[in-house]
This record gives sequence, structure tokens and C-alpha cells, in this order.
Amino acid sequence: MKKFFETISNIWKIDELRNRILLTLGLLLVYRFGCQIVLPGIDSTQLSQLASSTDSGIFGLLNAFTGGAFANASIFALGIMPYISASIVVQLMSIAIPYLQKLDKEGESGRKTKNQITRWLTIGICVVQAPAYLYGLEAFGVQDSAFVLGKGLDFMIPAVIILVTGCVFAMWLGEKITDKGIGNGISLLIMIGIIATLPQSFVQEFISRTVDNNGGLMFILIEIILWFLVILASILLVMATRQIPVQYARRTASGGYEKNIMGSRQYIPLKLNASGVMPIIFAQAIMFAPSLIGKTFNSTAVGQWMEVQFQDIFGLAYNVLFGLLIIIFTYFYTAITVPTNKMADDLKRSGGFIPGIRPGKETGDFLDKIMSLITLPGSVFLALLAVLPAIVVKLMDIQAGWAMFYGGTSLLIMVGVAIDTVQQVNAYLLNRHYDGLMKTGKNRKVA
Repeated sequence: MKKFFETISNIWKIDELRNRILLTLGLLLVYRFGCQIVLPGIDSTQLSQLASSTDSGIFGLLNAFTGGAFANASIFALGIMPYISASIVVQLMSIAIPYLQKLDKEGESGRKTKNQITRWLTIGICVVQAPAYLYGLEAFGVQDSAFVLGKGLDFMIPAVIILVTGCVFAMWLGEKITDKGIGNGISLLIMIGIIATLPQSFVQEFISRTVDNNGGLMFILIEIILWFLVILASILLVMATRQIPVQYARRTASGGYEKNIMGSRQYIPLKLNASGVMPIIFAQAIMFAPSLIGKTFNSTAVGQWMEVQFQDIFGLAYNVLFGLLIIIFTYFYTAITVPTNKMADDLKRSGGFIPGIRPGKETGDFLDKIMSLITLPGSVFLALLAVLPAIVVKLMDIQAGWAMFYGGTSLLIMVGVAIDTVQQVNAYLLNRHYDGLMKTGKNRKVA
């Protein structure tokens, strides 16, 4: 405990880190405040049916992702998901469109242009989703009397503009946190919304087990122990690496390299799950589509089947497709974020080589093969953790809200984002000659 308070004190001593953390907390507070502001023209006292309709199922998960803004008919009701959807589309298009491939090779300028394309696409998606959300409120049980100004153009046009602006503002908050704060801003916005539902979910489970005499305190204790074990498994998945040994040769007078090893052997850490939580977020964004398609075409047999099967987030069809998408996106995102050929070229230029492997193309092929081999178990493990809530609901009769924190999208995003944020704080501490949050021992003072 003493070590913890010393670390907090060290964080506060670093002006830049302190300012970044305060800015991050301030922007997150702005986002949470906006989630409570109801759209003008809607009577908030008549939204109880909307809240009950989003307690569970696919829309309950969407409500959790928006931090309750969806059920509040808030100005942030669309959340950050349109931006995630736009990012997925741009990433997929990068495979087939030469212009986007060219942008990937242009460094920082190309990245900025690609981000601008993503922003414009986000606005386009919002323009479609905003009226769909407003007209769809009736399907969630919101009475016409809740629309104070009616559903005419004098309400719909301003409401659509506000919803689109709310999503763009949330996107700006996320990007500002990434640039000026600490951690990945978009992921933090999603995480803070998920955390907001955690206390209520646990209270509901506690009441179910104790007041309703459904297992009692002993079952609650078992659930908490199991929950911590799942958290530990999630942390191991995020942190696990495969160490590839690297040695460095000495440059000769003729300009070549002499395989006399200089210093100790070093390692390239290849992560078991190099893509982090992004496959979960991408797959979850796509999993909203089947249910919406089914609801749109519910007059047909196929539409009715899709609506029933994919609205139940604990159902077999939903979780099989969800798991497959996670595995696919893990491979896809790893391929675009781990440039094995570039790693091989950098090693060759610095005189480094992997023992037994020729520098250059053979090293790149070797690293690519290793990444493919370790990504398979990593993606399968990630998928199993993602569908674990459905398993515990069926086997242990846990409340749906509380089950979402047993692995699944909610827990994996929380763990992944928390570790990423802690690692960034850790880097600041180590750079200022303090022990990091993940390191024990005394502060290292500058001589």
C-alpha cells in the first residue's frame, strides 16, 4: 500500500503526466455529462419503456457501449460506434483500393488524410443512423406523447443535426484524449460507458442471489472468485509474448558484418494477441447488423429468424458468428499492425540477425510465419473469452447484466484499455527515473 501511494505521488510530481491525466479525466467527465442530456423535444419522464427495452439483448449491449446514452435518448445516443464502423470500412477498403494503400506508405501525412476520410465517413453513417434511431424509438415502446413537438420536420431536422454533432463531438473528445491526454481516447470512451453499468449490474445480481434466495452469499463469493480468475486470464492474454532471440554482428573495415557477437543477446517480443481489443470492438460493431437487418425485414421468414437469433446475445448463432469474426479480425488487424518485413529490414540495417535465419526476406518470412502460428491460439483464446458470458448464463444462471463482465466485450475492453493506459503512465515514470506502476523497488535517482 505504501508503494502504491509513493507511485501516485511520483505521478503527481511529473507536470506533463499530471496535466495529461487531469485533461483525460476532465474530457471523460464532459462525455459522461453529455450522456445525461436528453434531446430537445423529447419528454425524459416518458422514457422508462425505452430503458426497460434496452436492459438486455443486443440493444442492452449497445446501451452499455454508449454509457446509457442510448436509453436516455441523449445527445450522445449514437455513441462512438459510427466512428468504429467507419474505421472498419476504411481498414477493409485499404486492402482493395490502391489510393488508401498509397496513404499507408506516406507516413504521418498519409495517416492524417486517412483519418480525415474516416471522419467524413463517420458523418455519413451518422446521417443514416440518426433518423433511424429517432423513428425506431416507437419500436422500443416510446409513446408519441413523448415527442413534445411531434415527429415533423421541425423536430426531426434539428434532432438529426444534434445527434450527428454529438457523435462528431464524442469523436473529437476521443482524439483529443489520444493526442493531449493519456491512453487511447476512443477506447477510453467505450470503457467509461461500460464501467458506468458495472455497479448496477452487481447490485442486481446481489439482490437476485440474496433477497430472492437464489444461491445466497456463498454463490456471490464463488462468482467474484471466478470473475477475478477471468480478469487474470484476460491480462495474461494481453501481456503474453513470444520472445525471438536477436544477435548483432560487428561491422568490418570492408563494410560487411562479422558474426562476432557484441554484448548480450536481445529479443524481439511478438505478442500472442498483437491486435489488443480492436478485434473485439470491430466484431461487436458488425454484430449489431444482423439483428437490425432482421428487424428491417421481419415480414419475411429469413428476417424473422435473424431478428430472433441475433438479438439474443447469449444465443448459439450469435456467439458462433461473434467468435468467428473475432478470429478473422485478429488475423486481419495483426497483419496490418505488425509489419514483419519492415522489422526484418530494420534488423538488417542495424546488423542484427536471428540465429540460423538469413537477414532480409528470409527473416521477414520467418517472423511472418511465427506471427501466424502464435496468432491462432491467441485469436481462439480471445474468442473463447468473448463468448464466456453466454456460457456462464447457461451454466450458472447469472443475471444478464452481470454476466457481461465475465469475459465478453465488456471485460476484455476494460482490461485491454486499462493495461494500455497503465503502460503509458509507466513509460512516463521510467523516463523520469521513477519506478513504474508495473515495477517494484525504490525510486531511481539521477546521479
